[in-house]
Amino acid sequence: MGIEPIEVLLVDDHTMVRKGMNALLSEYEDIRIVGEASNGSEAIEAAGRLNPDVILMDLAMPVMDGIEATRRIIANQPGQRILVLTSYSGDDQLLPAIKAGAMGYLVKDAQPEELVTSIRSLRAGQPSFNPKTAWKFLREMSGAQSPRKSSVELSEREMDVLRLLAQGRTDQEIGKQLVLTEVTIRTHISRILSKLGLTNRVQAALYCVRTGLVSLEDIDPSLADGR
Repeated sequence: MGIEPIEVLLVDDHTMVRKGMNALLSEYEDIRIVGEASNGSEAIEAAGRLNPDVILMDLAMPVMDGIEATRRIIANQPGQRILVLTSYSGDDQLLPAIKAGAMGYLVKDAQPEELVTSIRSLRAGQPSFNPKTAWKFLREMSGAQSPRKSSVELSEREMDVLRLLAQGRTDQEIGKQLVLTEVTIRTHISRILSKLGLTNRVQAALYCVRTGLVSLEDIDPSLADGR
């Protein structure tokens, strides 16, 4: 029995862009396009109806932009995995995207292999960001004023999972090190994010850096590039 394909929702206001990505991704047997949307409002409806594995989200769109759509989708479906696609070469949109709940960020002129790798990374629970941009942001965050220590109490096991998660470890790697199943690890991660009021692993890594649970040097570069 084969592996279930990754179900993807395409969100972009340009029909030709959607058709191009559809044609490109259809060449990969492990990826299946299950729907399309031309603006943020349509994306919210489609995400709720289709519950895709990964959403490819454009930023600049009419009616509702990608940042707001991402924020609302994550509010409705906290486990949704969103890869933001943008034409902007700068990184000024990275922080809003992460705050909104995006797990990945890729410029539209990236190579097809990068897009496919990012989709697969998100499906596996791994964030995917351009390494240069992500590390610049992480370094800026590490120098920011640390927030007050959270009054939320995490168990010793949850702290172990959080530190390993921030180091860029996969569910399988964390489970192997802690001698736990991947299902148990995912349950721990869900509880950790819920307790801390976070939406994904990227925010968890930033939380760890800012609160001193881990140092920037402890975070594996795979957090940035999804390897």
